[in-house]
Amino acid sequence: MGRRVWTGSAGVEAADAVFALMRRLIDGFRANPPVTPLVVLQATEEDATGALDRRVVQVVEFVRQSQQPRGLIAKRLDGGGGPDPYSSAVDMVRQLCEHSWDNARQSQYKPFAFPRSSLLRAIEQAAPEVGAEVATVWTAAERRERLMRRLAELRWRPGGGPDGEEGRRRVPALAETVGAVVNPSGFVGAMFIACLSVLLGEGGWRTAVWGGALALTLFGLVHLLARSAPPLLWLRRASRWFATTTFLAPLSDRPAAADWSRWRPAKSWETIRGRAFAVAQQVIAAQAGDPTARQLHLELRVLALLEDLRENFRPRALDLRRRKRTVPPVVYLPRATERDGGLLLLRTLSNVRSRRSEVDPLLVLAAVPATERLRPLVPADPEPDAAPDRPDADGEEGAYQADARYQRWVTNLNAGQSPGRAATLPWILYIPMPADELRHRHSAQHSTDRIRRTPAWLLWSRPCLAVVLALGLAAGFLGNRYLAGRYCEGRLLGSNTDSGLYDGECVGVATGNVRLAQGNTLSLSGAGKGVTFDAVERAIRAENAAIGPRDAHVTIVYAGPVTAARQADTRKGLEEITGVYLYQHYANVSTDQPTKIKVLLANAGENMLHVLPVARHIADLARRDRSVVGVVGMGRDTTETEQAARILKGAGLPVVSTTNSGSHLARRLSNWFGLAATDEEEANALRVVARQLAAREKSAQGVVLSRSVGSEKDFYTTEQARVGKRMLAEAGFAPAPSRTYRLSAEGEPELTTPIGDICGSRPVPRALYFAGRVEDVPNLMSQLGSTPGCSGRGITVFTGDDLTKSNYEEGEALRIPDEVTLYHFALAPMDLAATTGFYTDAHRVLMHLLPAGARRTALADGARPWTDALFSSGQTVLSYSATAVLYRAARNGDVPQTAAETWADLRWHPNPNLPVGTVGFAGSRPYADQRGHGYEIVRVSYDGGEVRSVNVCGRPAGSEAPLTAPPGPKGADPRTICRLR
Repeated sequence: MGRRVWTGSAGVEAADAVFALMRRLIDGFRANPPVTPLVVLQATEEDATGALDRRVVQVVEFVRQSQQPRGLIAKRLDGGGGPDPYSSAVDMVRQLCEHSWDNARQSQYKPFAFPRSSLLRAIEQAAPEVGAEVATVWTAAERRERLMRRLAELRWRPGGGPDGEEGRRRVPALAETVGAVVNPSGFVGAMFIACLSVLLGEGGWRTAVWGGALALTLFGLVHLLARSAPPLLWLRRASRWFATTTFLAPLSDRPAAADWSRWRPAKSWETIRGRAFAVAQQVIAAQAGDPTARQLHLELRVLALLEDLRENFRPRALDLRRRKRTVPPVVYLPRATERDGGLLLLRTLSNVRSRRSEVDPLLVLAAVPATERLRPLVPADPEPDAAPDRPDADGEEGAYQADARYQRWVTNLNAGQSPGRAATLPWILYIPMPADELRHRHSAQHSTDRIRRTPAWLLWSRPCLAVVLALGLAAGFLGNRYLAGRYCEGRLLGSNTDSGLYDGECVGVATGNVRLAQGNTLSLSGAGKGVTFDAVERAIRAENAAIGPRDAHVTIVYAGPVTAARQADTRKGLEEITGVYLYQHYANVSTDQPTKIKVLLANAGENMLHVLPVARHIADLARRDRSVVGVVGMGRDTTETEQAARILKGAGLPVVSTTNSGSHLARRLSNWFGLAATDEEEANALRVVARQLAAREKSAQGVVLSRSVGSEKDFYTTEQARVGKRMLAEAGFAPAPSRTYRLSAEGEPELTTPIGDICGSRPVPRALYFAGRVEDVPNLMSQLGSTPGCSGRGITVFTGDDLTKSNYEEGEALRIPDEVTLYHFALAPMDLAATTGFYTDAHRVLMHLLPAGARRTALADGARPWTDALFSSGQTVLSYSATAVLYRAARNGDVPQTAAETWADLRWHPNPNLPVGTVGFAGSRPYADQRGHGYEIVRVSYDGGEVRSVNVCGRPAGSEAPLTAPPGPKGADPRTICRLR
C-alpha cells in the first residue's frame, strides 16, 4: 500500500459509483483489458435551474481532486475558447500537447513528449505560405517551395510565438539544448556526465574541466543538429509516422507507405514534403470554413495526440517506460458542450479510435449538460430522441451500476466499432446520473494513496542516475588509483600494461609514454661528464621515433637495473644503456643500415630484484610485437635469473647477456648467450696467479669471505664462494674455515665480526677470496687495515668481476692498505682488442647529448682511450658488443629476421672487430659451456699515495689460449702470461 494522501467525500451519493469506477480504471490499468473508455456523465433529467448539471460537474471535480495528490498525470480542459466548436476543439488538443500536465514533474516517470503533434504544429505555422491569398499568384510548385523554405526556417519545429517567429525561439532552443546535454535522465546527458566522471577520475579537475567543456560543446552541437537539421530529421519517429501513416495516404501523390526508408533519405524526404504540402492545404481550407477539411484536420491532430501517448507507453523501449507508468493519463472535461468544442472533441476521439483500431492509454472523464446530445442532430437521423442521445435510455440502471456498464461496454466494443452500428459512439462509456442520486446529499468517505513507483523507475531516474554516477565516479576514481598504483602508466581507460609498479619501482618495458630515467641526472664518468641518464634515454626514444612505420626494423629489448633508490646506484644501467644506444646510433645513423634498430628499455629494478616480472612483461610484448628478436643485458646473476630466462625462452627469445658470469646458465638454457667469462673461468684464470703466491710461502692459508644471500637474491656471491674455495685449494693454499657476512637494514656490510675472526686466527691467512660486491670492498679494505692480526700484514685479496664497476680512479672511497694487494677480474679486455676508433667515435656521439652550451670533456689519453673512466668499467663496451651480436644475427642481408631465426643464427657466424675482440658462438653447443670469452686479471694496489691498477694478463674475446705462469710455453702470447710483482 502506498502512502495515504487524500481523504474526503463528494457530498453526492451518485459520486460513489463513479469514484469506484475511476479507481478501478486507474489503479487496475495494467490488469484491466487494454482499452480505456471515454467516460461521460450526464444527468437523466433536465433542470431549469442547472442544479443537477452542477452536481454532475461536482462529481467530476470530486474525482479530480481525489486523484490529483496521488501523482496522477492529468489535465483539466475548460473548453477551447475559440469562435466555433472546431477552433475550440483544436485548441484543447493543443493544450494537451503544448502545455504541461498536472504532476508532470512528480509522476512515476518523466513528462510526456509529443513529437508528432509538434511536427503538425510546425506545418500549421508554415501553412500561410500556401494560403488562399497567394494561390492566385503562385503555382502549386512555387507554393510548395515557399512552404518548404518556411519549414526549413522553423527547423521543422514549432516556433515560440503565435505566428511561429524563429527569433523568439532562439534563446529557449539554446537553453533547451544545454538542458538536454546536462540532463542525466537523457542519453546525451548520461553520456556527458559519464565522460566527465571518467575524466575527473582519470586526469584530475583541470582535465575534467577542459574535457567537459569540449564534450559539452560536441554533445550540444550533436543535439542541436539532431533536433534542428532537416537532413537528420527523417530518422525521427515522428517523421517516420508522418511519412507512413495510412491516415494521410489519400492526400499523398504516392500513397505507398514504402516511400519512407531509413536508408534512402532523399526518397523519404520527398514523401514527407509531399504530405506536408497536402496537410498545409487542408489546414488553410479548414481555416476558411471547409467542414471536410476541418474534420480531417481535427482528426489528424487527435491521431497525432493519441499516437504520441501510445509512444509514451510503448512496451518495448530501452527505458522500460511501460513498466514505469502503471496508470493512464486522465483528461477531465467538467463541462463538455457543443459550443465549447468539448462534445466535438469526444466524438473525434471515438471516431479516430474506431477508424484506427489502435489502443491508446488516454482516459477521459467528462460531464455533459442534460440539454446536450452526444451526437449532433442531422436530418439523416430518424429518431432524434432515441439511442444516439442516451445509449442506455431503455434501462433503469443508475450511477450505482457504473461498473456493470463498463463490463458490458468492453464486451460490446468490437461490435460497436462496426460501420453498421454508426448510430453509436463506441468508445464512449455513458453513465446516466439519476436525479434522486444527484439530489441525495449523503456520501461515503473515500481515500486515495500515493501512486507507487515500480522498481523499473530506477532505470534512468535522476536519483538513481545520480547514485549510479556517484558510484561510477567513486569506482572510476578508486579504479584509476588502483591502476595508477599497479602500472607505471595506469589509468581507467587505456592502461599501459607493459610495465608495472613493484615496491615503488617501475618494472617492465618502457613503451608508450613510460620513462624509466626521466629526471635522472646521474652522468657518465670521465669524458662523459654532463651526459645524463635522462639524456641517453631521450636519445634512444628519438632514434626509435625516427624509424618510419614502413621502415624495416628489428626491436631489441635491454633488460637491466635502470632504477634504484639512489641515482648513484643506477650507474650500471646507465653505462650499459649507453653501449646499447651507441650501437643503435651506429647502425641507424652512422652506417644507415636498411634494417633499423628499435631499442626498448626494460627495468628489472634495483639489483635486478624483479627479474621475473620484467621477463613476463617482455614475453607478453614479444607475443604481440613480432619485431622483437631478443634481449640484451640480464647482467646480474640472481636466484631468479634462470627462471626468468626460461620465461623468455618460452616466448622464443634469445638472451645475449653482458656481464652475467653465472656458470650454470649456458648449461641449462639453450637461449642463453653470454659475453662474460663464467665464474669457473674466472677462478681458473685467477688460479694461475694464486699458485705463484702459494709457492712463495709453504702451508699458507687461504680463506673465503662471502656475502650471505638474503633479500637481495644475489646468486653471484654464492657461485663466487664455491669456485673461490676450490681455486684456493687447487692453488696450494691450506683451507681455513669460510666466513660470511650480512648486510644491515641500511644495506651496509657487517664485516667487523667475520674479519675479526679471520684476523684472529693462527696463522693469519695470506690469501682471501672475497665473494662479495664492489660496494662492500671499501669497507673490507678498511677492516683489513685496522683489525689487529691483519693490519700491517701482507695479504692478497682475490675477487671476481664485480670490482670493474668501481670508479676508484674518479675519487670513490677506496683506501687499500699498503701491505694488501687486490686482484680482480675484468670481463672486457679492451686494451687487448685495441679498437681505438670505436672510443673516439663513441665519445664524439655522446658529446652531442650534452645540453646546449655545456663544456665538453676530452678523453684522458687519446692513445689509450679505453683507460678513460667513461669506458674503463667495461659495461659500455660489453653492452655495445652484445647489441651488435644480436643485431647481426637478426638480419639476413637487408631483411629482418624473426626471433627464432635470430636465435638460430647466433650459433652460426662470428662477430669480429668489436671493442672486446671477436665474439661468436659458432662452436658452442646448446646446454654446454661456451668458449672464447675475453677477460683480464687486474692488480690493484696503493702506491705513492694513490690507487694504481695494472693489467697482469688476459686474452681478447675469440681466443681460447690458456693463461700461464712465467716463463710460459714457447711462442706463447706474452699477454697470456701472468707475472707477479
